[in-house]
Order: sequence, then structure tokens, then C-alpha cells
Amino acid sequence: MIGPFDYPWLGGLFRDAPAADIWGPDRQMAYMLAFEAAYTRALGQVGKTESSAADAVAQQINAFKPDMADLHTGTARDGVVVPALVAQLKRAIDHENGCIHTGTTSQDVIDTALAMTLRDFNDLLDRRIAALIDTFDDLAARFGDAPIMARTRMQAAMPITFSNRLVTWKQPLVTHRVRLNRLRPSVECLQLGGAVGDRAALAPNADDISSRMAAELGLSNPPQAWHAMREGIVDYASLLSLICGSLGKFGQDICLMAQQGVDDVALSGGGGSSAMPHKQNPVLAELLVTLARFNATQVSGMHHALIHEQERSGTAWTLEWMILPQMAQATARSLAVAAEICGKITSVGSK
Repeated sequence: MIGPFDYPWLGGLFRDAPAADIWGPDRQMAYMLAFEAAYTRALGQVGKTESSAADAVAQQINAFKPDMADLHTGTARDGVVVPALVAQLKRAIDHENGCIHTGTTSQDVIDTALAMTLRDFNDLLDRRIAALIDTFDDLAARFGDAPIMARTRMQAAMPITFSNRLVTWKQPLVTHRVRLNRLRPSVECLQLGGAVGDRAALAPNADDISSRMAAELGLSNPPQAWHAMREGIVDYASLLSLICGSLGKFGQDICLMAQQGVDDVALSGGGGSSAMPHKQNPVLAELLVTLARFNATQVSGMHHALIHEQERSGTAWTLEWMILPQMAQATARSLAVAAEICGKITSVGSK
């Protein structure tokens, strides 16, 4: 592993364990299997195959343990993991009448697994944003009346209170939380379109099948497939960048406020220097700036991924796989770091 979120020592700075678990391969595979099981079960429920047999197959799918080495080889060959996974399922499970995967497509499986991942991750984001808002309120109660110098273009301007600056850290998070909850139904949604996105293979039961699957998987049920319509995912990525950007502003302010000679805020702990042991570097505040700039860079790639040619893309879609999980982990880490910084503030006020 060479990514900073998992690197043996860089992971100490960048890794967020709960987010990594949500985006990790075990959960992704579990959600792909959950899709296949829900699909098989729905086929039985609408009468496209025998109901009790479909339910038995669905139970076996949920319990299936795939051969990861074979999936590795299959993905290198096919560009997606699903063909190899479905082949393993069909070899391992006694099934009849095409009740495993027939009528759906690889993108249905992978996008639905993504939607389920986003559902879990959004629960984490919402909790952390709400907790950080409360933490900022606690800081206001403790230090809000403390005088500090307002600075415009980093030059001394007029005296203000700490609460005046703190509101510029808190209020964007309130707005971001509203936006997150407004966006959730548009990204936590079932993907079911079949070969070319028109659900033709599921006629005349397509709406019934999708409704049953969405209910079982805990997702919203859009009226049609979104294979080549990625605006919701890209809008979501933009929100991740906005959250990180707001926290980057907080981090930048803390760095400047903690400067020797300014001393608007005192922090416990801090990072050491190999050459100057007297220093305490504002490592966590700096990290917020780094993560904000990282996501601001990544979000442009997600806008490139909007361009899904015709009914399915083999390039834009895979670009999402490379970018979105890293953006999510950067955002989760930013929220955790911001809360940690707040806990290290020991005093506020111009000296």
C-alpha cells in the first residue's frame, strides 16, 4: 500500500480508522453480495422464478466467501470485479432459472454497493459535524468573551471577541450539515438498469423489483437508472471539498493565532522538531489545511468524471473509484482532527 491513508507511518497522520473500515474491501464486497441476494430474492417475490428457491439462493449468496485472488485476476481481465464474482457464485450455488444476476449488470452491483457505502459514511459525517458544532459552542461558552485582534489581510485591524471569529468556523458547518441531509437521497439510491440502463430485461416487473430491492437494502428508489448521470455523485464530492475547505480555514486561523508573538490561542501538545527541541509545531492545524487543499484538487477530477459517454463509461466511472474514497477519508479525518484541536485549546486572548 502506498497511499497516505494506509502507509505505515504516514497513516499515523492521515488515516481515519472508522472511515477506512467503511470504504474497505470487506464492506464493499459484502454490499455487492447484498445486492445480488436482494435481486435474487426480488425475482422470486415478483414471480420471475420460484420464490422459495430464490430465497434459498439469496441466503447462500449472503453467506458466500469469494476467492479474492480470482477476483484480482478477473478484474485485471474484465475491468470490473463483477463478472468473476458472478462466475464464482454460479459455480458454488445450486441455482435455477437464471436467478443469479441475470437481467442486471456490473454497474448496477458496483453503484449500489457505493450507495450503501455512502449511506454508512454519511451517518458518520453527520454525527461528526453535529459533534463539532457542539464543540464550537462549548468553546464559545468557555472563551467567547476573550478579546483578540481582528486581522484583515493578516494585518491588525480592530479588536473583536473570540466569538466573532468562532462563528466563521461554526456557521459553515451548520450549512454543510443541511446540504448533506438534502443530498443524501440523491446518492444513497439503488442502481438498477440492466445491460443498457432501460430495465428491459425486467419487464413488466421492473418497478416492483426495484421497489423491493431498495426497501431491503435501505436505499431510495429512483425512477430510472443513473448509469451515465453522475451529477449527484459529483455534487456530493463538491460538498466533501466544501467541508474540508471550511475546516482548512479553521486550521489556518489556528496556525496564525498560535504563532509566537501573536499568541491569540494556546494549545497543549504539538509536534516536535528534530533540530529545534524548543518548538511545538501546530501539526494538526496544518493537517487541516493540507486535507482541504487535497480535496480541492481531487474535486476537479470528479468533475471530469461527469463525462460518461453514451450509456456507460469505462473511463469516467473508474476515475470515480480512484478519487471519491480518498476524498471521503480526507473529510472524515478533517472532522476528527478539528475536534481534537478544539480539545487542545487551553487559553484564548491577546496578550
